[in-house]
Amino acid sequence: MKVLKKTLLAVCVAASFIPAAQAEKFFSDSSISVLYSDDYEAFGRQQRTDTYFTFENATGHNWGSTFFFFDRNQGHGSSQDNDDLYGEFAPNISLGWLTGNDLSYGLIKDVTLSGQYELGGGADVNNYLLGLGLDWNIPGLQYFGTRAYHVNNSETDNDYQLTVVWGAPMEFGPHRVLLDGYMDWSTSADDHESELHFNPQLKLDIGNYFNNPRVLYAGIEYSYWNNKYGLGDAVMDTESATSALIKLHF
Repeated sequence: MKVLKKTLLAVCVAASFIPAAQAEKFFSDSSISVLYSDDYEAFGRQQRTDTYFTFENATGHNWGSTFFFFDRNQGHGSSQDNDDLYGEFAPNISLGWLTGNDLSYGLIKDVTLSGQYELGGGADVNNYLLGLGLDWNIPGLQYFGTRAYHVNNSETDNDYQLTVVWGAPMEFGPHRVLLDGYMDWSTSADDHESELHFNPQLKLDIGNYFNNPRVLYAGIEYSYWNNKYGLGDAVMDTESATSALIKLHF
């Protein structure tokens, strides 16, 4: 555990202190989202109504990328006192940049050293993930990435996780649509089940109608979560929740 924490810390430090003379930033994007659904699954095989407030930041550099978000959920009705704060930070360091070699091959654009830190939530977790990733050149997609992690869980036995992320912009006449999201699949262990979380968003670019594209979006998010939090059917039903979504980029 200590080795994994130190390695992930080294990844984060390296991502933060790369000399400016060697670093080139391609983009930095921040956003605030508001989501609402009455279909979220809760303990005891019950559904709950929540409003989620999400802050996200994504950056791209010649040395790799970073992604950071915090979720704040506000419960309603019988869940109004059950609010949580949960966040993740995920740096990816390009091994092509680090070694000075072109690691692209076919559809593979680059290989990454990838880490992730998860904190907060109802169980107040402090999870450390470390692994390798592939960035892909897929026609029609703005980005597509796969990551394979070893997960050091603070509250349950350790496991492994596969993550897929994607973004697909589309245009239909004057209408611009963005389909993006992620999928997480993790292995089981003695004290928890294997999880599958599929979480796409389909958003209409509202700002494009006012000559200000890629700023304001409205749409839906879908969450399919089997064995949510690693809990089986006896405790938690499979989540199938559609949320109304509005998102502002700045």
